[in-house]
Amino acid sequence: MNTKFLLYPHAGSGNHGCEALVRGTCELLGIEKDDTYLFSTGIEQDKNVHLDEICQLRNQNQEIQRMSIGYLKAIVQNRILKDQEAYDRLSFKGLFDLVDKNTIALSIGGDNYCYGRPAHIYFMNKYIRQKGAKNILWGCSIEPTEINEEMKQDLKGYDMIVTRESITYNVLNKINPNTVLYPDVAFQLDTVKLDLPSIFEENNTVGINVSPLILEREGNEGITLKNYKNLISGILDNTDMKIALIPHVCWENNDDRKPLNILYEEFKDSGRVLMIGEHKCMEQKGFIARCRFFIGARTHATIAAYSSCVPTLVVGYSVKAKGIATDLFGTYDNYVIPVQSLQKEDDLWNGFLWMLENERKIKEHLYTVMPEYKNKVLELKSKIYSLIE
Repeated sequence: MNTKFLLYPHAGSGNHGCEALVRGTCELLGIEKDDTYLFSTGIEQDKNVHLDEICQLRNQNQEIQRMSIGYLKAIVQNRILKDQEAYDRLSFKGLFDLVDKNTIALSIGGDNYCYGRPAHIYFMNKYIRQKGAKNILWGCSIEPTEINEEMKQDLKGYDMIVTRESITYNVLNKINPNTVLYPDVAFQLDTVKLDLPSIFEENNTVGINVSPLILEREGNEGITLKNYKNLISGILDNTDMKIALIPHVCWENNDDRKPLNILYEEFKDSGRVLMIGEHKCMEQKGFIARCRFFIGARTHATIAAYSSCVPTLVVGYSVKAKGIATDLFGTYDNYVIPVQSLQKEDDLWNGFLWMLENERKIKEHLYTVMPEYKNKVLELKSKIYSLIE
């Protein structure tokens, strides 16, 4: 019997980092569509980027049909037997029915353990493990301060934990000895180069990405957009470079285009600032790869830049930005500005000036380390398949 691959949880490919993780995973493992199931809460988004061509799409949560036999059974279990999980088991029935001992279940979200208690993941993991599947936490980053006893117990249950940066690895390796360190699979993502807009000057354009998440985590209200505005003003006033505003997450409730549009409206009359629309992750990478510099908040947007050897300044909010930069450069100083640390309105501009002064050194370093760093991702395939030999 063929091994089945189950990818979960996935919130939809409006987040093109999530799309990149799915594409990178399927490509790396060489798995066929017939054997691969993506459990998603955003199937229409996934269809829009054609993920249905590489894996079978399934609703993560089934709609519960009232008065169905399953629903009536859940009522009895919940109300009479006091089974608090009866309705949840029914909701996730489509997922659980697919799982057996020939399944590799990959928890693929990257940083799903970083946004409060991940109750749905604990629940899914419990039943996936009960059915004898191999359970892998895939390409993760976790804030050390977020790990409590409940999370530790869940982490101990994984057959393998694949961390994507050394800060997380050094913590999780003490919790689960089956923890390994490999770069994010998106470092191997293909690049698709669409025609450039007229304003975009290849190798002389600064790519800029802003995430609503960093605006929520700033220490001083309004300081982040003030920094981005001063950065753009500084580039326009002191260089001949163009500026491309590049969204990487386009969810209705978490949309990079909203803060980017604020910047675009302020600077569009300069004739040197353009907005890139929403595209598949490989196509967004194609725009990022042709930038001279990239200043970004979204992790997989910055991975697209790093892997294309574009000097990158990350406006970070969590461990993943610091960890990836440290693994690439030996330090995150000058390569990551934590949004919580922004104090002055020119902090980002000063960070960019350091990049500009060190441009040649940074590019030479990336060209030196990136081939081996990206190739390390390929070693993961044999590591995963060793679980089923």
